[in-house]
Amino acid sequence: MKAMTFKQLYALLALFMGVAVFGQQNTVKASLDSTKIKIGAQANFTLKATVGPKDRVNFPEGKNFGQLEVLESYPVDTVRNGALYELVKKYGLTQFDSGRYVVPSLPVVINKKIIKTDSLLLEVNNIKVDTLKHKLYDIKPIAEAKSDYSIWYWILGTVLLAGAGFGAWWYFKNRKKPVKKEEEKLISPIEKATQQLQNLEKKEMLQRGEVKEYYSELADIARLYIEEAIHIPAMESTTGELIEAMRNATMRRKMALKPETFEQLERVLRNADMVKFAKSKPLEFEIAEDRNRIEKTIVVIDRSIPEEKDEDELHTQMWLEEQRRRKEKKRRRTIIWSSIGGVVVILLGFSIFFGVGMVKRALYGTSTKDLLEGQWVKSEYGFPGVTIETPEVMKRVDPATIMPKESMAVFQEMSIFMEGALFSDFSVAVSTLSYKKQTEVDLNQLSEGVIKVWESQGAKDILIKTEEFNTQQGITGLRVYGTMSYPHPVSKQIKRMYYEVFLFKQQQGVQQVTIGYTEGDEYAPQLLERVKNSIELRNLTQNQEQEKEQEQNQ
Repeated sequence: MKAMTFKQLYALLALFMGVAVFGQQNTVKASLDSTKIKIGAQANFTLKATVGPKDRVNFPEGKNFGQLEVLESYPVDTVRNGALYELVKKYGLTQFDSGRYVVPSLPVVINKKIIKTDSLLLEVNNIKVDTLKHKLYDIKPIAEAKSDYSIWYWILGTVLLAGAGFGAWWYFKNRKKPVKKEEEKLISPIEKATQQLQNLEKKEMLQRGEVKEYYSELADIARLYIEEAIHIPAMESTTGELIEAMRNATMRRKMALKPETFEQLERVLRNADMVKFAKSKPLEFEIAEDRNRIEKTIVVIDRSIPEEKDEDELHTQMWLEEQRRRKEKKRRRTIIWSSIGGVVVILLGFSIFFGVGMVKRALYGTSTKDLLEGQWVKSEYGFPGVTIETPEVMKRVDPATIMPKESMAVFQEMSIFMEGALFSDFSVAVSTLSYKKQTEVDLNQLSEGVIKVWESQGAKDILIKTEEFNTQQGITGLRVYGTMSYPHPVSKQIKRMYYEVFLFKQQQGVQQVTIGYTEGDEYAPQLLERVKNSIELRNLTQNQEQEKEQEQNQ
């Protein structure tokens, strides 16, 4: 075996160095700049990846890492370390509730290979307030929430505006137009039709290419003449119905009309129908012929009408009365359908601008199915705080409007929040209170007080059951449940209601959650279970222990 040259030895050493370097890369380290922060403060979380120059690295992203909120994700910094590169990725984390939280193991992808980071512990502590140095401010007065029924004002205003517009349109459409002096002299139907034919030519519609409008007015002149002269409903009839009615009328009144007259009239009316509905385009000489046919046909019909006898006059009066009734009926039908159409347009407009759900809730209220399938809200209410998830945000209620005056005298502070009227189809209420004096709280006695309040508001036949109840954090309370007869807040009808009340005592404070719904509702029990399972309480004892621990650490 030949001796190894210097160049070969150098190459072999370089190879070993490359292997060593490769073995050192693809490492990821996680660190926190502090293991303890105050509520709402920022902890800087850093990931460092040591990689080669051609390696591709993807760091994790998200709004939350475990129960910690990611305030900001900073750009990646690159630091060269010999033949390797150190990629530094920083995140700003925080939490707005005290406790111990874990930054979970996070995946960092290097060249499609996933490397898990170590999990880290972060402690979030309450901020201690020195009441001797910092001034305490009184509780702000109750703020009135905007009414959900403001949409009714919009609907009412729009309906009134639409009604006023429709009334104005109807007035100007049907008001009697002043009769011109020339028209006052036109007494007979033939004179009126002749004058209308002359006016039609003066409008010069054909010169402007308005053939459809010309034929429409020409046919209406002929129909109006026939209706007024022969007393048949010509304006409302089809061409076939009109010709048939004319044949019957001529036989009844013994009018001497030849078949050619009916053929000429029907031909013009058919041409008018073709122009209006089939977009037919007759030639100029055809239009002139149709106009002459109408004029000659009207003259022939007028000459064939005999003088009216008593029977004919009676028949004419009956026909005129029937026509008057038809027009009145048509007018009423137009008003009804126009009103319905206006309402539909208004609702459609509100559905577009405000959403179909909002319009539906304004008209019919919100069904329990809509509540169950809607977007739920999780929030904390009162003090000591009760965190609960509900279909909609609950509104603050003045306790004086619900509680008797004698009971309000013993409370130092009381807060009530509600969603829905008390014991409507579905309702949730949260109340928290603290006593003025040192009081031994008995939850069973407190539940009896709740029942008395309901009885004072009209509840009857109350069935009561009680049992122990534990929250998910292990806080023990009392569950009171059963049924009762209660007047519905909207219909005022007595309905059978199901209720559940959850009572908790902490030092001088009491927390209460009340849920109720109308019996027989398909979706209400599911609502109740979801609300009940979401109940979380602020543990005053645990908070005090954490504050003492913080003082000792400081």
